[in-house]
Amino acid sequence: MDCYFHHAVPSVARCTGCGKSICATCRAESADCPSCRLAARIDQAAAQRQTLAGGVGPSSEPSGGYAYQQQRQWQPQAQPPPRNAAVANVRPESRALVALGYPFWPLALIALFDQSGSDFVRRNAWQALGFNAGMYGLGWLFSSIAMIPFIGISAWPLLPFIVPVTIVASVVYAIKVWHGDDVRVPFVSDIVDQKLNPTA
Repeated sequence: MDCYFHHAVPSVARCTGCGKSICATCRAESADCPSCRLAARIDQAAAQRQTLAGGVGPSSEPSGGYAYQQQRQWQPQAQPPPRNAAVANVRPESRALVALGYPFWPLALIALFDQSGSDFVRRNAWQALGFNAGMYGLGWLFSSIAMIPFIGISAWPLLPFIVPVTIVASVVYAIKVWHGDDVRVPFVSDIVDQKLNPTA
């Protein structure tokens, strides 16, 4: 008779567990077949898992694993940082006016006369005016240098970038001010801070 597990290999014994014909290769010292040995290992691993689950770690409590999952699942989400106190008291109309002052400088001039007297509005209005004055001055400076023979060649490549840079920067600053973020315009912010807070 052939082995149950190997085709055309003669069997030498029968499994003590299930009675299948097995060859010398499949037969173990305990005289059982590979499937019975595998089943015994699975049962042994399941028994060890139950023993570990019943007496070790947080799973020894009936609801230990569930409580741990619930704790991980229902952790409170981080709260967004509170908005600057200087912005909290500013009306949306004033914030919109000072934000639009970056792309349209006359609105920043109007924002200086805002009745709320907010430091946020006044600071950003002066920054918007300084930003626009600085960009106009930079454009005028490059145009003047470009008119000088020989020296002006170095300014010509920079002239086309003045207008796009001004537009993009003014829109970015306007969006930041509308959201209540602290806007820092290079050079201008330092001058405005010194003028508004001379003791600082």
